[in-house]
Amino acid sequence: MEKGLVEQISLIMGDWLPQAASIAVAVRDSYVYFKAGESDLHIQEGDPVPAGSVAELTFKKKGKVEKLVENSPLGIPYYGIGYPVEYAGQAAALVVMLPPNHVLARKPQLRFLTGKLEDNWRPVPVNRVTHIESNQKKTWFYSDEEAYSTIYTLKELRHQLPADFLPVHRSFIVNINFIEEIARDVSSNYVLTMKDGSLLPVSQNYAGAIRELLGF
Repeated sequence: MEKGLVEQISLIMGDWLPQAASIAVAVRDSYVYFKAGESDLHIQEGDPVPAGSVAELTFKKKGKVEKLVENSPLGIPYYGIGYPVEYAGQAAALVVMLPPNHVLARKPQLRFLTGKLEDNWRPVPVNRVTHIESNQKKTWFYSDEEAYSTIYTLKELRHQLPADFLPVHRSFIVNINFIEEIARDVSSNYVLTMKDGSLLPVSQNYAGAIRELLGF
């Protein structure tokens, strides 16, 4: 696969991929092609393939890889899909990189979350959910100052919630409609004050994506 053909494929893929998507091709231990989307991961041709990246995992598996990379060596988290391809007669990996909050799953978006409160189960409209937390191997969502446990994992919910829900930490997803304020703590990390009074940390891995998405 020559570079000119890669560029043509990139243009074709751009017709069905969201504008935020970036496309990279890696051969052996370095990138040979990169096309940035709206969320630029700042990869340059010739840059080494980081350990733990989707490109490296695609080489190891020799098959398609889908993975949310939270502690990304590229600086911001991303959801990557890697495909094994051939480039100039060599084994290569073509990687589509998307923002971590992008809904990829083919499942329909959730309109309700059913949660357990004491011994009873209640369906709650997702637009009333302020935030979702993973804690002590359970997933909890919060609505009207009540905490509900749910059978979903945080990973599953990331791909079935509306775009108003943003991951801000490996343990938290927030509904941006319920953010009261964004401030910094003594370590200069962002902290979200929710309208119900909850204080939620923003991981450094998500800070750049949150700034870009919320425009500040």
